[in-house]
Amino acid sequence: MSEHERTIMAFDDQGREVMIDIHASVRELSELAHAGAVQGEPVLRTREGHPVTYLGGGEFSVTLPGEESDLIVRTDDPEFV
Repeated sequence: MSEHERTIMAFDDQGREVMIDIHASVRELSELAHAGAVQGEPVLRTREGHPVTYLGGGEFSVTLPGEESDLIVRTDDPEFV
């Protein structure tokens, strides 16, 4: 199960805005395991559903279909800087 956790704004070199949705992957373990929910790594996607990779230092790489290279965007969100 994937739950929308939050959205951040990032910008490319021309100032175009990209909305990045952060989804937490949470699954319930069997009651036999006597454990609660387990959260995996967050999944990053643009609003349009394009895959996003966090590069570090506030930078993200967005994979756009039909493009030779990925789009690099930056955020000043304190959680990612």
